[in-house]
Amino acid sequence: MSKTFRVLLIIDMLNDFMNPKGALYCGEEARRIIPVIRSLIDRFLHEKHPIIYICDAHAPDDKEFDLFSSHAVRGSWGSQIIAELTPPEGSIVMSKTRFSAFYKTNLDEVLASLQPEEVWVTGVVTSICVMDTTGDLRNRDYQAVVPVGAVADFDPEAHRFALNRMERVYGARLMRELV
Repeated sequence: MSKTFRVLLIIDMLNDFMNPKGALYCGEEARRIIPVIRSLIDRFLHEKHPIIYICDAHAPDDKEFDLFSSHAVRGSWGSQIIAELTPPEGSIVMSKTRFSAFYKTNLDEVLASLQPEEVWVTGVVTSICVMDTTGDLRNRDYQAVVPVGAVADFDPEAHRFALNRMERVYGARLMRELV
């Protein structure tokens, strides 16, 4: 068993991002992270660490749709977590409406009550929701860990930039291999 108390965040692993029929499909390359996240879920369950799913859940007229096409509309097929990563019993599932998982959610309170030594950040999109959430973890003095094989982006250049920024600016620990 791990001695470090950790929390696993799974960001936006939703049909609209991960399914080829989704509104903002991240591509086949992004699908490679599904088994990696699945293995992390199994590991965190085995080690009895909390798992938190963070899921876009937009209103039909959300202002974000000025920047990106309509996606993950609350209650739609596109806003559902992909079947391969169905939340295990005891997981926390919370909705968000902006890039950072902290914006108008109770993630701050949940993490404060759990007091993790590390917060592992996984999911999509590396250069948007993953990076913004990691920055807000830093702003709250949490040690973020980003398993590189468990994050993806529809833009490879933005993905590389985000990984570098999270490591160099936010002090995130990038894990290139899971141990």
